[in-house]
Amino acid sequence: MNQETHALPELEEIEVLLEELIDKEAHDLVVFNDDVNTFEHVTKVLIKVCNHSQEQAEQCTLIIHYKGKCAVKKGSETKLKPMCQAILDAGIQAAIV
Repeated sequence: MNQETHALPELEEIEVLLEELIDKEAHDLVVFNDDVNTFEHVTKVLIKVCNHSQEQAEQCTLIIHYKGKCAVKKGSETKLKPMCQAILDAGIQAAIV
């Protein structure tokens, strides 16, 4: 056997590890528009839960209002789950996609 054949399992392992790393950050926390919550409430929740700046939270809130939804955070499902639950607990529709 040549060295190329020996290197293939290592390359496959590296590819799998890279795919796992990419997948960990491949989820979005999406907040949806509704007719109940005020701009102020959504902005405050995004600042508190997602650690957004005032400006970032306001921009996301405008996108939510005009586009119907906005991906407010990207990360692993483990990282986003408690954030999503906190947003839901605040009465705002959200999901991890």
